[in-house]
Amino acid sequence: MTWEDVINLEKEKEYYEKLKNEIDKRYETSTVFPEKQNIFKAFSLTKLENLKVVILGQDPYHGFGQAQGLAFSTPSNIKNPPSMVNILKEINDDLGKKSICEDGDLTSWAKQGVMLLNTILTVEEGKPKSHHNLGWEIFTDNIIKYISDNKENVIFILWGSPAIAKTKLINKSKHHILTAPHPSPLSSYRGFFGCKHFSKTNEILTNLKKEAINW
Repeated sequence: MTWEDVINLEKEKEYYEKLKNEIDKRYETSTVFPEKQNIFKAFSLTKLENLKVVILGQDPYHGFGQAQGLAFSTPSNIKNPPSMVNILKEINDDLGKKSICEDGDLTSWAKQGVMLLNTILTVEEGKPKSHHNLGWEIFTDNIIKYISDNKENVIFILWGSPAIAKTKLINKSKHHILTAPHPSPLSSYRGFFGCKHFSKTNEILTNLKKEAINW
């Protein structure tokens, strides 16, 4: 199975038809991010057979030019959003060196097997969570369940209570779960800083005889 096969199975379900019709309409009548061709970018960059890590975000950035279809990531020409600034700070503190993604574009992580998945895949400009409850949560819950059921030893990195709530979808006896507060400035000082998720992930991968991630 490839991601395309998995997504095609979802597309046959009744909820997805309603979701697609609603999303198509919204792209026609309002400004929606990311660009339509980038909605499934997380799946095209991180192949199912290469999947090592899942970092779960909420919905895409809602500012012009920020969202690119990967959770937390922004194009290199965009100023790093506050959450990204804090992620980069934690990498530096945890690993003692700067991230290879100082410009905020996390494409290189995705290509190494780090799936950057938002639970909601689209958003209206300037309106966070505006595409909440349209059906994306059903889709991404099913993706998380698929990974849990069909893969082994995937490391799930869950930041913030909405992401941590997805723990119930994951088989803890087969996979690894790392949780911390969200890297946003509102919560980063409550335990995101110092979580050491980047070194912990690489320690798990090394123990599994897998190649560590170059963060």
